[in-house]
Amino acid sequence: MKLGIFTVLFAQKSFEDMLDYVADSGLKTVEIGTGGYPGNIHCPLDELLESEEKRQKYLEAIQSRGLSISAFSCHGNPISPDEAFAKESDETLIKTIKLASLLNVPVVNTFSGTAGDHEGAKHPNWPVAPWPNEYSEVLKWQWEEKLIPYWKRVAAIADEHHIKIGLELHGGFLVHTPHTLLKLREATSDAIGANLDPSHLWWQGIEPVGAIKILGKAGAIYHFHAKDTYLDQDNINMYGLTDMQPYGNVQSRAWNFRSVGCGHSLQEWSDIMSALRTYGYDYVVSIEHEDPLMSVEEGFQRAVTNLKTVLINESPTELWWV
Repeated sequence: MKLGIFTVLFAQKSFEDMLDYVADSGLKTVEIGTGGYPGNIHCPLDELLESEEKRQKYLEAIQSRGLSISAFSCHGNPISPDEAFAKESDETLIKTIKLASLLNVPVVNTFSGTAGDHEGAKHPNWPVAPWPNEYSEVLKWQWEEKLIPYWKRVAAIADEHHIKIGLELHGGFLVHTPHTLLKLREATSDAIGANLDPSHLWWQGIEPVGAIKILGKAGAIYHFHAKDTYLDQDNINMYGLTDMQPYGNVQSRAWNFRSVGCGHSLQEWSDIMSALRTYGYDYVVSIEHEDPLMSVEEGFQRAVTNLKTVLINESPTELWWV
């Protein structure tokens, strides 16, 4: 496995300064935002699509530092009832798939999206309970009329360009658990897989090693984000896991994102790395830092230090002891 970084963390740095910092930190890959929520500060998407010369210079800047691109990421909401944002999310995703194909980047990460509750809705609606029955009816409509038709179309484009789609299992979106990921994959294409981020599993009550077993057996893990979550049981008792307090309310929130090793032990992170290897994932561990208690540099370097102690870098040898 290779250690990398989701470079939106360094949006304040220029493209080449960011690459220098990442390489000097001993990392091997970069995951680059192309638009949507992450922005495109390090990837002029339209310019790169239009110019082969600019694409070659872009790649040279990365490869000359001993780095590669693990994925392009354009997290948005392509089935949002906000038609302008849905259109922007869809167009950015399709452009990103095309650019990934041109640059031999194997994975594009994004969100599945969340629809409204009817054709005239103004805002997304994320049902989280089957009763009252209206919620189940909304969810059925969203999947059958919005989610599956959209991803059938996009998966076909991804297949045509030999690109894998890594959907992040993130609360607030219709694909947020191993079950919903596999359900959409079965209804569409094997082009659809997971950009697995344990931080979003922990706060939903999902054990990451268990999720890796489920998705790994299906060959459905295409990318991996390394981010931790601290669960505060006292605050969970008050607010529950679906805590709607702002992320800035660190003292009272039921859970907070943390740098790797600050929410769960390195033994648990070692178990995660072992499970990834056991169930067939041998690609990139891409650091994502959203720790409210640490600066960008400190949180990033803490994650690098901790992950280097648990990452499995080499392929297994023969069982020499048997």
